[in-house]
Amino acid sequence: MVVITPRFLMKTFLNSSWCLLFNLVVFSSMASCVRASDTPSANPIEVGRVSWGRDVDVGLAEAKATGKPVFLLFQEVPGCSGCQQFGREVLSEPAMVAAIEKHFVPVFIPNNKSGKDGETLKRFHEPAWNYQVVRFLDAKGQDLVPRKDGVWTARPLAERMVQALKKAGLEASPELQALAGLKVSAATTQRAAFSQSCFWTGEMKIGQIEGVVKTEAGFYDGHEVTLVDYDPAKVAFDDLVKQASAAQCADGVYVTTEEQSELAKKVGHHRISQLGSSYRSAPASDQKKQLQGTSLATLPLTPEQATKANAFVRVQPAKALEYLTPEQVGKVSR
Repeated sequence: MVVITPRFLMKTFLNSSWCLLFNLVVFSSMASCVRASDTPSANPIEVGRVSWGRDVDVGLAEAKATGKPVFLLFQEVPGCSGCQQFGREVLSEPAMVAAIEKHFVPVFIPNNKSGKDGETLKRFHEPAWNYQVVRFLDAKGQDLVPRKDGVWTARPLAERMVQALKKAGLEASPELQALAGLKVSAATTQRAAFSQSCFWTGEMKIGQIEGVVKTEAGFYDGHEVTLVDYDPAKVAFDDLVKQASAAQCADGVYVTTEEQSELAKKVGHHRISQLGSSYRSAPASDQKKQLQGTSLATLPLTPEQATKANAFVRVQPAKALEYLTPEQVGKVSR
């Protein structure tokens, strides 16, 4: 017969408490392991902040579908201090990351691994345990520019990116040209303003027009207006006036050149005047109104990205995403 005493009860309680505590610790540890295994690891420091693919053939298929060349990085991971510096300083610089993801299909292959990575290394005759090497491939897997070792800083890498794009018949963005130390030609955009009943609508509808680069909500001559920077190589001013009028966003046209005035008259617009220095911007709360309250509002967007995202986010959300980098799209999806 068990004699139940106060000491017996205390001992039983302590034993059960330690058992419960032990189980909780074990369970927590197991849960942590599960969570860790389910969480994608961050990029190794040696490859920076680029969103990389890991299969060359998948990258080549994407290159064929998109027309973009493949940016193929062979890198030692884990690597020496020089490899880490390349990832930290070159492949993590925001402008470089944006240029790689905008113009290329990025693929990374470790040069110190076996298996499929080792087979890819042999396929492209790359030495194992080498420093970083970037190759630029067309959709058939051929080098667009000759392979070159020792390109370990941003400017010469950007120069080769520009050369590869030119060889592929593509144009490098002004941002990439600037990274390459090239003189970027003076802005090719021209400016005008259009009045309408509501500049929130003006920014949205005029921003949808192909060739419109930037918009801004503002006030001029007692009217709400949309200030527009456009690329005349992509949309002639008379066509811009015509499309803005069709969208009911061109009650008045305010021009900055005589040529613009003549082109506006050519399509039958009669409320045309000069855009003067009394123009003023609307408050920040009135800028890019369509973006406000959306998941894109928290992203750091360039003025050009904000213009196009604002134009499409409410009516064609998928199209709005086309103006974002893959990294930005990833943040939205999360």
